[in-house]
Amino acid sequence: MTGRVTPEDTGTPVPFAQFIVKAHGRCNLACRYCYLYEGPDTSWRARPARASDAVLDRTASRIAEHARAHALPAVALVLHGGEPLLAGTGRLAAFTGLVRERVPAGCHVRASVQTNATLLDARRIDTLARHGLRVGVSLDGGLPAHNALRVDHAGRPSWAAAERGVRLLARRAPGAYAGVLTVVDPRTDPVEVYESLLALEPPVLDLLLPHGNWTAPPPGLPPGDPDTAGPRTARPTPYGDWLCAVFDRWFDAGRREVRIRLFEECLGLLLGFPGATESLGLDPLNSVVVETDGSIEQVDSVKSAYEGAAATGLDVFRHSFDEALRHPAVAARQAGAAALAPACVACPLVTVCGGGHYAHRYLAGAGFRHPSVYCADLERLIRHTAARLAAAAVGSGT
Repeated sequence: MTGRVTPEDTGTPVPFAQFIVKAHGRCNLACRYCYLYEGPDTSWRARPARASDAVLDRTASRIAEHARAHALPAVALVLHGGEPLLAGTGRLAAFTGLVRERVPAGCHVRASVQTNATLLDARRIDTLARHGLRVGVSLDGGLPAHNALRVDHAGRPSWAAAERGVRLLARRAPGAYAGVLTVVDPRTDPVEVYESLLALEPPVLDLLLPHGNWTAPPPGLPPGDPDTAGPRTARPTPYGDWLCAVFDRWFDAGRREVRIRLFEECLGLLLGFPGATESLGLDPLNSVVVETDGSIEQVDSVKSAYEGAAATGLDVFRHSFDEALRHPAVAARQAGAAALAPACVACPLVTVCGGGHYAHRYLAGAGFRHPSVYCADLERLIRHTAARLAAAAVGSGT
């Protein structure tokens, strides 16, 4: 088994609609678990720290070119890093303006910045809000203890600055506050983490599974070969248990406290609606990354597998995004059920699970055509969500 998806497996490419641009390739924090800077891919070391004017100018033109070629009604522009605020908010705003100027009339640009919040102050928040940039914040929870591993390069805790930044954002520019992204840590109390994040007033909460795979499993899950790991019911489900506890707290509150994208996605897929994230469902991925040197790459999560996993050999100076769509690795990400392991295709939960996140299927020497290392956890969450949904429907008489 090679994990390779052949051309006949794939259909018509789906145009990119989310462009993740690395405005700055370094970070002011040194989070001890970071898959990007502490993981197997070290390509960031050879790249410039900041995207040049030439890279940003060419990227804006390439985005506009792609939007025009596919008559896209909207594109999402995500300014990322590293820590993108290191590039300067004026620079981020100017680049966003370039993209908006160049896309065809009628194409709406939804622009956002993903930050650790430590550099947010009144001036930066005002600049971002004034230029229509929404701000997403990455945190491990809403208490100092939850963020103990999020330290700066001198080992000093970052929580005080991050909390100050996110609270200022919520108070000063609530319309620009996009939400909070948190990676699940099963060693924490799930309800405590959830309620602590609620106190930061996020409009949306993203709960993500940490990037791991069969060769380098996430904390709490054993390594192994997915073909010989035994039945899903025999594997521990610490991440599924954690998520179910938060789901119950959220669902019992009537889902009014905050939008939780993972749970909304799971409920929607169970009800037959299309998916919108790469964590669940079979809809093709439509995101692409532009690195600080102009390289066109797959999304960063793939870098958690091995050195060079996200590389395409393409760049914005010599290649269009349409050429990236035809790259075999991108085609594999868009192949839906054709890219899944036989066990996944045969699973009754496949239309909801979608095989899980692509990066989590990797096994060294055998590629990505395997069940997710979180297979049992995802089954636990999906079946629990389905049971709660069914019980709610019976209770309402529908």
